[in-house]
Amino acid sequence: MKLFVKGDWEGFFAFGLDALLAFILMNKLCLDFLGFSDELFFYRILPASAIGLIIGNGFYAWQALKLARRENRGDVCAIPYGTSTITIVVYVFLVMFPTQQKALAMGMSKEAADIIAWHTGLLACMVSGSIEFLGSFVAHHIRKVTPRAVMLVAVAGTGLAFISMDYVFRTYAYPLIGFTSLGLALIFYFGGAKAKGGVPGGLLILSAGSLMAWMLYWAGLPSVVPSTDFTLEHLGLHLPTLEVFRVFSSLEFIVEFLPVVIPFGFIFLIGSLQNIEAAAAAGDSYPPRPLLLANGVGSLGTAFFGSPFPTTIFLGHPGYKRIGARAGYSTINAIVWTLVCITGTLSLFAYLIPIEALMPILIWIGMVVCAQNFQVAEKRHIPAVVLGLAPAIAGYVSLAVKHAMSAAESATGVNLYNQGFIDSFITIRSFYADGMFALGQGFIYTCMILAGITYYAIERRFTVAAHWCMVGVALSLIGFTHTYTVTTADVIGQLSLPVPVWTKWTTGYLAMAVVLYLAPCFTRNERES
Repeated sequence: MKLFVKGDWEGFFAFGLDALLAFILMNKLCLDFLGFSDELFFYRILPASAIGLIIGNGFYAWQALKLARRENRGDVCAIPYGTSTITIVVYVFLVMFPTQQKALAMGMSKEAADIIAWHTGLLACMVSGSIEFLGSFVAHHIRKVTPRAVMLVAVAGTGLAFISMDYVFRTYAYPLIGFTSLGLALIFYFGGAKAKGGVPGGLLILSAGSLMAWMLYWAGLPSVVPSTDFTLEHLGLHLPTLEVFRVFSSLEFIVEFLPVVIPFGFIFLIGSLQNIEAAAAAGDSYPPRPLLLANGVGSLGTAFFGSPFPTTIFLGHPGYKRIGARAGYSTINAIVWTLVCITGTLSLFAYLIPIEALMPILIWIGMVVCAQNFQVAEKRHIPAVVLGLAPAIAGYVSLAVKHAMSAAESATGVNLYNQGFIDSFITIRSFYADGMFALGQGFIYTCMILAGITYYAIERRFTVAAHWCMVGVALSLIGFTHTYTVTTADVIGQLSLPVPVWTKWTTGYLAMAVVLYLAPCFTRNERES
């Protein structure tokens, strides 16, 4: 097989839209949402992101050539690899932002809080990379003991709540831009139609949204185009430097977020394995373990040099293979995006292409990730999936409520972060904020626990369902789920380590377990368990 073929360029441009979307999202969330300095993002985080791309894409291109030689074929396609929008959202909203707020509440300056949040993200990325690396030896066993619908429900909830919902709101905030782009997304992404002339649908969406934003700007109407002119200050050569030896000041912070990072590490591991299996179904049967090991090494390399966003194996191998991509598109991807990362060129893309132009694609990604769970679940298990989504929705609503509390505090000067104010939701609005924060805390686990209990209850395997309740007992005892505390600037989880603490949620799970263990005694056995 040749190193480069014509189809590799088509594969690169098709994959490039996904990569561009991820980097623009990373840019917006780091600079606008977290408020990181330009120097931190463009000179430290972004160049480090190139490390994982070089490791992963180079390795997977080599694996494709190796498989082609072994099987004497010229149609082997490399595994797609890069930085996922899902991981960016998870690490910003569920790790770095809470860390930043906690640091600010402790009296740190904004600059110090940003560094702590960044370093906590790096430690989280290292944990995730280690799980991906070591988990390659046990991934098959995890799949055997956990139904796929249960395993994926946490990702489904995150995609629906933290990706799709936020950008649906933005779409209605900027309807002229949002509706135009959304209409095209409905045609090309949801409807699956193809544009004439082979033009990628994503390119048309991006172009239409950006053009609409700039036309509004040129007409003097409200627009999402940056109010400042583009400058060349970020353009230049910014090589990554080792950051791993400076992250240990955040060790006390990362412990709090292990309940988020650990399950997502395993979920992404299983997702990577499924993508490798999809490649095998398309005719390219790679040995899974080396690919999974490289996946972990890429994330670790990225984190060591300063990027808190893990790299991962992407969906879409069969599609890239169909359009003629082979090994070369992976190499081109590594070269081009590495140059974008280390030269600051992303600042130009981010200036010209507002995130609002890409909102429909993000909405589609979140919806597809969520819909996938319904597709892999049997019809009778769908209620388990629906109930499993509730904790993720609670997590997003909790974030929205905290935004409202912070905005109200800014407007009135009254600190609303106290348990008395949260309890007042019940008396004034009959809204159980206590239950909302409890359900949202550690939702990654609770999504799977509720889905697992319901799944096996539907199967009338009540003893197994009770075992899932006992998992809930264990996790609530150590504070991985439900337990929270109110600080002066945030509502955060509260671990109970090393001494477990019995909570009302622990009692609830135990009561449910007893009911399920006793279920065979008061139900008729109409179906085999």
